[in-house]
Amino acid sequence: MYDETNVNVYDFDDTIYNGDSTADFIIYSLKKHPKIFVTFPETFKAFIKFYVLKKGSKTQFKEVLYRLLKYCDTEKDVHEFWETHMKNIKKWYLDSKKENDVIISASPEFLLKIPCENLGIKYLMASRVDPHTGLYDGENCHGEEKVRRFYEKFSENIQVDNFFSDSYSDTPLAKIASKSYIVKGNKLRDWDFGKK
Repeated sequence: MYDETNVNVYDFDDTIYNGDSTADFIIYSLKKHPKIFVTFPETFKAFIKFYVLKKGSKTQFKEVLYRLLKYCDTEKDVHEFWETHMKNIKKWYLDSKKENDVIISASPEFLLKIPCENLGIKYLMASRVDPHTGLYDGENCHGEEKVRRFYEKFSENIQVDNFFSDSYSDTPLAKIASKSYIVKGNKLRDWDFGKK
């Protein structure tokens, strides 16, 4: 447990990063490793099963998606990816960041470690995905799981001063903050707790 008393908490994709870093990394990897295309039929089936037929979990779908990592040189690819994508960190965040900021994201932890290190962010909670097999250790870090992971790392006496996200799926985290903001591009608006 950490003994911070007051922190600001941020989602990553489309919040402090302009875009979806996982999607950007997959596109980047496809260009470097065309063999990844062989995973597409299986990924498409998993997509239909989860998003259309509403069967299985998001974690199960993503494990199928991340099988593409078998065709990557993941550590090297991630380093090279961030050499060209750190520019996507939004200016409003760079102007307001603090050394005890907390990032909680559904994206893979192995993908977000480098930008967090570059930004001086000490606390990162993200989906624990094996960078070689795509298999998860635990659940996809999303929704209520983000709150669970937060209290797994911090004492329940911690005060979340401000929370920022682009998605109302993060309402469970928004509820534990003194003030929460929905992020659209570079605009911040008060959280609407009536939305889902």
